[in-house]
Amino acid sequence: MTTMQHPPAMPGKLGKPKGRAAFKAWLLEGMPESAGKRQGPHGQPTAEHKPTSWWRVMCLTGLDYFSTLGYQPAIAALAAGVLAPLATIVLVIVTLVGALPVYRRVASESPRGEGSIAMLEKLLPRWWGKIFVLALLGFAATDFMITITLSAADASAHLIENPFAPDFLQGQNIAITLVLVVMLGAVFLRGFKEAIGVAVVLVAAFLALNAVVVVVALFHVSTSPLAVTDWWTALTTQHGNPIMVVAIALLVFPRLALGLSGFETGVAVMPQIKGRPGDTEANPAGRIAGAHKLLTTAALIMSTFLITSSLATTVLIPAAEFQPGGKADGRALAFLAHELLGEGFGTVYDVSTIAILWFAGASAMAGLLNLVPRYLPRFGMAPAWARAVRPLVLVFTVIAIIITIIFKADVNAQGGAYATGVLVLITSASIAVTLSARRKGQRAQTLGFGTVSVAFVYTTVANSIERPDGLKIAGLFILGILVVSFMSRVRRSFELRATHIQLDRAAMDFMADIPEDTLRIISHDPKTSDAGAYRRKVDHAASVSQIGDPRDVVFLEVIVDDSSDFETALEVNGVLHHGYRVLQVHASNVPNTVAAVLLHIRDKTELMPHIYFRWTEGNPIANLLKFLFFGEGEIAPVTREVLREAEPDLAKRPWVHVG
Repeated sequence: MTTMQHPPAMPGKLGKPKGRAAFKAWLLEGMPESAGKRQGPHGQPTAEHKPTSWWRVMCLTGLDYFSTLGYQPAIAALAAGVLAPLATIVLVIVTLVGALPVYRRVASESPRGEGSIAMLEKLLPRWWGKIFVLALLGFAATDFMITITLSAADASAHLIENPFAPDFLQGQNIAITLVLVVMLGAVFLRGFKEAIGVAVVLVAAFLALNAVVVVVALFHVSTSPLAVTDWWTALTTQHGNPIMVVAIALLVFPRLALGLSGFETGVAVMPQIKGRPGDTEANPAGRIAGAHKLLTTAALIMSTFLITSSLATTVLIPAAEFQPGGKADGRALAFLAHELLGEGFGTVYDVSTIAILWFAGASAMAGLLNLVPRYLPRFGMAPAWARAVRPLVLVFTVIAIIITIIFKADVNAQGGAYATGVLVLITSASIAVTLSARRKGQRAQTLGFGTVSVAFVYTTVANSIERPDGLKIAGLFILGILVVSFMSRVRRSFELRATHIQLDRAAMDFMADIPEDTLRIISHDPKTSDAGAYRRKVDHAASVSQIGDPRDVVFLEVIVDDSSDFETALEVNGVLHHGYRVLQVHASNVPNTVAAVLLHIRDKTELMPHIYFRWTEGNPIANLLKFLFFGEGEIAPVTREVLREAEPDLAKRPWVHVG
C-alpha cells in the first residue's frame, strides 16, 4: 500500500517571514491539523487524550444546556405570560418522553459522536444526502452562532443590571456584547482549548447558586398564598376552563423550545466519555452507557430547574418586569437572587452567570471549529484555509458581530432564531432514528419515534411561522455553505482522491506476468462486458498505438458507486473476463481513480504504466458537468490533468494515449 501526496515544496530562504507573509504564516499556522481538534462539541480527541467520567463530560455539555437558565425563565414568561409554568410542563414532557429517547438511540448508533447528521448522511446517500447534510450544517451553524451572540447579550444584561455596575454602562448592551464577542474571538486566535476541569467548576457553581435561588423562591411562593391566588386568578380569567388552558399551553410551548438545546451537544461530546475496560472500537458499550447516563441525568436536572424556576419567576415577578427594558428582562432568576437574597449574593450569582454564558459561547465556537472540518473536507467542499483554526475564527467572529448588530443584542429577539436551530436538529434526529428503526424492522419503535417526529415537525413549523428569523439566518448559512462548498469541490476536482489503495493477489499476479518494463492498460467501460467489446478495444488500441503483443494488455474498469463521495479507499481486484485480464475497482469517479491506480502500480511494481483511451463523444461542457456530478464524462483529458498535478516530473509520470 502506498501513500500518494504532492511532493513537498522546495525550501525557501531561512529566516522569519515579514509583513504580509508573516501575517499569512500566523493566520494559517497549524494547517492542516488544527481545525476539528477542539475539546468540545463534535471534537475528536487526540491520541494522548484520556477520556473522563460521564458526569464530568456532562458539565462540558452543561455549558450550553444549563446556561440557558440564565435567560430561559424570562423568555418563557414573556412568550407565554401566566401560562409559562404549564407550557414549561409541556416542554418537560416533550423532553423526557420525546427528545431523551431519541437521543439515547442516536448515542447508541453513533458512539463516536457523529450525531444525527451523520446518521442521516448514511440513511440518505448520494447527492441528495450530501445536500441535506449541508442544509443541516446550516441549521447547526445557526444554533452555535446564536449561542455565541445570545449568551454574550444575556451576559451583558446581567452586567448592566447589577447594582454595582457603573452608570456609564447603562444602555450600552450592544457595545458590551460586541466586546464580549470580540474577546471570545481573540482568545481563540491565541489558541484557546476548552478544559473540562473549568466546565466542571463553572457548572457546579452555577447549578448550586440556582438551586439556592429556586429553593428560596419556592419557599416565598409557599408562604405567599396571595401571590399564588393572583396568578391562578389571572390564568383562569384570561383562558377560561382547564381544557382551554391545556390547549393554549400546547400551542405556546414551541416558544419555549430553547430548553431543548443540550441533546445534540450531549451526543457530540461522546468521544470524551470514558468507557469500560472491555470496550472495543466496534462495540464501545461502556461509552454508550455513559452517554445514556449523561443524557438522562442532564435532562432530569434541567427539567427540574425549568419547572421550578418558571413557577417561581411567574408567580413572584410582576409581568411588567419581563418586558424589554424591565429589570427581569433576560435575567429572571438573577432578579430573584437580588430581591430575595440581597445584593451581595445577587452579585455572586451575576458573576457566575456571566462566566458560564461566556464559556457557553466558547463551547459553541469550539463546536463550529470542529463541525466544519468533520464534514466539508470529506465532501471535497472545504477551501484550503478552512483546515486552519484562525481563518474560521475570524469568519465566525465577523458573523457574530453582524448578528449582534442586526438583533441589537436583544436576548428575546434572538430566542426564535436559536429555537429554530435547536428544533431542526432535534427533528432531524427524530426522523433519523425513525428511519433506522424502520430499516431494522422494529415496528413498535418506528411507531413511537414516528409520533415523536410528528410532534417535533409541528413544533418546528409553528416556531418558524411565528418567528421566521431563525429560518432567514439558517437560509443565509445554507446558501453560503452550498456556494462555498461547490466552488471548493470544483477547484479540487483534479486532486487524487484515494485514501489508500490495495491490490489483491490476482491483480499482483497480472502485473508479475508482464514480460517487459512497460505495462499497457486499456481503459474500459464496465457497462459493456461482452467478449466482443474487449476484442474491439484491443483491436482499436493496436490500430492507433504501438501496444506490442495484445496478449500482454490489461484492462482497467472503474465502477462508479456514489459519485457524490470525494475521498474513497480503493480495492483493486484482478478478474478474468472472456480470457482477458481485467483490473476492477469501485470508486466515486473514473478519471481520478484511474490516475491514482496508475501511480500506485508504478510505485508498487516499478513498471511504467501506459493507459489507452478513446475520445469521449458528446458536448465538452456536458461532459465536464457529467464529470463534476457523476464522476464520468471527459475521462482522458481529466486523467492526464490529475496525473500532471500529482506527478510534476514528466519522466516519472504514467503515459496517457488517446485515439
